[in-house]
Amino acid sequence: MHNYLYVALISLFISSAWAETPKDMPKRKSGLWDLSMKMDAGPAPMRMQQCVDEKSDDLMQQQGEKQTKANCSKNTFSKAGNRVTSESVCKIGETTATTKAVFSGDFSTAYRGEIHSSYSPPMHGMKESNQTIEAKWLGPCKTGQKPGDVMMPGMGTMNPAEMMKNLPKGVGGR
Repeated sequence: MHNYLYVALISLFISSAWAETPKDMPKRKSGLWDLSMKMDAGPAPMRMQQCVDEKSDDLMQQQGEKQTKANCSKNTFSKAGNRVTSESVCKIGETTATTKAVFSGDFSTAYRGEIHSSYSPPMHGMKESNQTIEAKWLGPCKTGQKPGDVMMPGMGTMNPAEMMKNLPKGVGGR
């Protein structure tokens, strides 16, 4: 259950990180992506694969936009070459999370994200967190996979977009 919650939070964060992005921001290439996520205070990197296309990425971005509008007082983006910087101030329950994320790469074969967040008051005992995301395009999605599918070792396959559709109104930005 802990891993399931972690995946849901990571999926929400990834979609929120790109919420309200200007139209000239890079889009991921359609196909199968391998993602490795490492928290500075966490265990070994968490790995997952995600099958994406433009429609599934747009849907996750729309969900992130709803969350951002409802919970964030600041959400800015800047782009310089192959580097995108995002800064946000968002409420997560009673905590205010101030985040700076820097993503770099060509987004058609690979990208890397470095995310620093501070929490006031601390969230689950954490005052700060640092996370690194490394992503690599593997090729077309595998047979039987559909855009939006997230595959994790030992967890099977889930589709956050499908999960969002099944939430009651008022939950998850619905």
